[in-house]
Amino acid sequence: MKNKKIYIIFALLLILLFSSLYYSFYMNSVPKDETSNDMISHEEEKKIEKEKPIEDRKTTATILAAGDVMFHAPQIKGAYDSSTHAYDFKDNFKYVKKYVEAADLALVNFETVTAGENIGFKGYPNFNSPMESLEALSYAGFDILSTANNHALDQGKNGLLSTIDNIETIGLKNIGTYREKNEPLLIEKVNDINIGLLSYTYGCNGMECTLSQEELSYMINIIDEDKIKKDIYKLKEMGSDIVVVFIHWGNEYQMEPSEEQMKLGRKMVEWGANIVFGSHPHVIQKTEIVEYGGKDNFIIYSLGNFLSNQRRETIKNKYTEDGIMINIEVEKDFAKGETIIKNVKYIPTWVKKYNIDGKAKYEIIPIDEFIDKETNQEILTKIKESYENTMKKVSQQ
Repeated sequence: MKNKKIYIIFALLLILLFSSLYYSFYMNSVPKDETSNDMISHEEEKKIEKEKPIEDRKTTATILAAGDVMFHAPQIKGAYDSSTHAYDFKDNFKYVKKYVEAADLALVNFETVTAGENIGFKGYPNFNSPMESLEALSYAGFDILSTANNHALDQGKNGLLSTIDNIETIGLKNIGTYREKNEPLLIEKVNDINIGLLSYTYGCNGMECTLSQEELSYMINIIDEDKIKKDIYKLKEMGSDIVVVFIHWGNEYQMEPSEEQMKLGRKMVEWGANIVFGSHPHVIQKTEIVEYGGKDNFIIYSLGNFLSNQRRETIKNKYTEDGIMINIEVEKDFAKGETIIKNVKYIPTWVKKYNIDGKAKYEIIPIDEFIDKETNQEILTKIKESYENTMKKVSQQ
């Protein structure tokens, strides 16, 4: 009887032992719960991330530039509404608005100042334009105004400063003129591409005398090779992927760039500028693709007039009615750590002028869009002639 009890106890112990071993084996052979699965998965993902190469992606941005925007006396008079006692220049840009707005970054040369109504609005030779001129450029879609040009000091120091204030008031930015010493250079980040922006002018029609020597050294960028080189280097140090220079240079109404323009243009490319937009001649000058450092760089020596009253009936020059918008697509390759010019698109324009109730009206016409729509034979002839002249210039290499 005693032996029988011992056997029973021994059997029970064996059953408990095998049950324990089975349970332990079972628990270790299946997931404990969903949380542990997630933790394992997360750790694996982190390991994979660490093993990934440098970011393998590309991004693009479009940069659009247009030439000289001026507001002569007939333009100011034509934009005035006596019923509201206000000015409206928006219609000047209604046909090009969609092209400007479509660009990721749009620049234009603002060749006037906005010094206030109290000194009177004026055209050439000492411009002073209504605030509404800036509002029209904002309406058109421009982001950056180049203000280093020969009319930047038409109304002296106060005119220069008030123009900067007014540009900022409507939400735009300017390059080339400044309030204070040592203001930072402008870099715009567009689609993860850092675009450095600079602007310079050959001079200010003798109005430099309205500033002290110290003020002149920082309030407006006068063309100086050492300064330009230093500024380009600085933008590169600050992380610019692309450097754009808007430069007011050359000789008025000359259809070809001067030797000095071409030398400086190529020097700027060698210093690190990737895109050079020229202004001042008021006519379109040729474009160039300059290869340097294994990359293509772009120069247009003059963008011509985007908007003005300079035309065949006022100064006997039909070429001053012609302008062009340049749309440049740039591409950044994160894996290679380089940014290149991928594509350049030309959008020729022509300034149409007509009269309503004795007032001059102006419209910037994108020629490609209107060449098949225009029914007025005289205007159509001018548009076609403008297009041919422009495309001859930009096709030169």
